[in-house]
Amino acid sequence: MTVRELDAAGIHDPALRAAYTHCRGLNARHGKTYFLATRLLPVDRRPAVHALYGFARWADDIVDDLDSAATPAERGRALLALEAQLEAGLLREGATEPVIRALADTARRYGIDRVHFTDFLASMRSDLTVGGYASYEELGRYMHGSAAVIGLQMLPVLGTVTPREEAAPHAAALGVAFQLTNFLRDVGEDLDRGRLYLPAELLAAHGVDRERFEWSRRTGARDARITDVLRAAAAHNRAVYRDALPGIAMLAPVSRPCIRTAFVLYSGILDAIAADGYAVLHRRSIVPRRRRAVVALDGLVRAVAVRAVSRRDEEAPVAGPSSPSPRPRVATVREEAR
Repeated sequence: MTVRELDAAGIHDPALRAAYTHCRGLNARHGKTYFLATRLLPVDRRPAVHALYGFARWADDIVDDLDSAATPAERGRALLALEAQLEAGLLREGATEPVIRALADTARRYGIDRVHFTDFLASMRSDLTVGGYASYEELGRYMHGSAAVIGLQMLPVLGTVTPREEAAPHAAALGVAFQLTNFLRDVGEDLDRGRLYLPAELLAAHGVDRERFEWSRRTGARDARITDVLRAAAAHNRAVYRDALPGIAMLAPVSRPCIRTAFVLYSGILDAIAADGYAVLHRRSIVPRRRRAVVALDGLVRAVAVRAVSRRDEEAPVAGPSSPSPRPRVATVREEAR
């Protein structure tokens, strides 16, 4: 499949093909839900998504790898080195790192604003020194760089049927919604790293503090007030998904099955968390494999149908002057959410 993707995308340079293949391997190995959804995109768009994922994964590993003995200062220097390589790659100065080669090529092909990458790295750097947030407003400023820009990076690759600036807020919201879900699912693991992405104001509203979370993580004991915090965080997360939802119908039709599948699978993690009794401090909640298969199959059916219509339209004879072309039909948000 890799060769087919690269050929379809017009990527012929051997070193560049190797770079994209490396990124695809990172996506397949670490981003299972994300990779599954990516497979529903047209083959020519997949390498770009692999490159974007590979870069985000590389930076995230520098910051979060629990198996590494690197100090925060050493991790900070690694991020600075990554940013220097990124700048060189974007300036066509012969980046040698495979992930940077692929990312820089993707940025040029799709005209992705470089500020999205620098904002992302700024948030990654803050993870080295910031372990908590006072409010959702403060957390939101962090998530602009760590999550919203991911949606904005993806938007040129996915394509839109509306002006891109109209779809951008929804794409940003979807990136934030995905990350809020990760925060909730991984709250125990993040505590092990010295971080808590649930705002202090949310904890205080339910009569608990960070120390109580750490106690629960350490002892395995439950506290109903912690459950209330987690339930409230899930409700906030679902509201962000609702803000993101209209953006799916604004995407190019061939991209909608991919994003719809990611939307359903990621928001389904919230259902899994609820079904587990919000026990995320003690175990990781996952969407059952059977459910993932059903959602993926539905996405595949939709993707095949859209591509068939696209091919038929491309092959249709051009209408004569007396035969007006039918207006293309854009699916409604409600239809895309089904």
